[in-house]
Amino acid sequence: MTFAGQHPLDREPRTGPAAPTGDGGLVRVRLDLGYDGASFVGWARQPDQRTVQGELEAALTTLLRAAAPPMTTVAGRTDAGVHARGQVCHVDVRADTWAALPGRTPASPAESLVHRLAGLLPPDIRVHVATVAPPGFDARFSALARRYAYRIYDAPAAADPLRRDVLVHRRRLDVAAMDIAGAPLVGEHDFAAFCKPRDGATTIRRVLSLRCTRETDQLVLVDIEADAFCYSMVRAVTGALVAVGEGRHDPSWPGEVLAAGVRDPAVQVLPPGGLTLEAVRYPADDELAERATSTRRRRAGTAGQPDWQTGHQ
Repeated sequence: MTFAGQHPLDREPRTGPAAPTGDGGLVRVRLDLGYDGASFVGWARQPDQRTVQGELEAALTTLLRAAAPPMTTVAGRTDAGVHARGQVCHVDVRADTWAALPGRTPASPAESLVHRLAGLLPPDIRVHVATVAPPGFDARFSALARRYAYRIYDAPAAADPLRRDVLVHRRRLDVAAMDIAGAPLVGEHDFAAFCKPRDGATTIRRVLSLRCTRETDQLVLVDIEADAFCYSMVRAVTGALVAVGEGRHDPSWPGEVLAAGVRDPAVQVLPPGGLTLEAVRYPADDELAERATSTRRRRAGTAGQPDWQTGHQ
């Protein structure tokens, strides 16, 4: 429903299963995509701003010849400047429109969608795969975990000027110390010390893994997977680990900050350009609907409160 004075793009996306219609129903389509986030103010649609969602929905509107812009639902609402290699979203498409996508070509509707979107989207967004989603699939609520990577060049002269997904750092980092420092953060904790506060939003998260390694001799990788992330969490955690890697704090310090439960001004929130959403993990097809239902049930327990659990890093 669109209220008077409300732009069609401001409508809420459908979060339940694709609903049947009188003319053949809807097909829920999963899109796997990546983007260079440097020139976007984030995923989420914003008036008069360049966003990933805005560009994708504009391309879908043209391709599907839709009377109203198709509404996408995303697994992780990345912030301004954050990149994605393994983002997932879904969109509901009329069944007759879906079937007609190939025209007279031998391609499948999914192949046709991917091919034609490549000609409509700007070069810093690419849809890699389109598939008809299994029953019960919801890109946001069915997800089990999101995995992010923060990349750092700690040898400035070796930095690749063609890469915009790596932070250039002027000091050599002790990656072994960083890896030790991250271990106490794994598990379910209140990450209030590493999150920007949001009224009414919980800061309890379950970190499933956190590793600090070297991709090359000059490139440090901080890889973190969690059920969800609160606002600025990954960049703040990485900032604390970098402080350990520089020798400014002992490896025990990030765990002490976590236990204190309050923002520590010594924790630097790193810039967004080094952060990439690498992957979103889902359960088996026959568990998708149950996972979505249980996630919605947890959200209902905080009805009326801001929900940042799935979106930010």
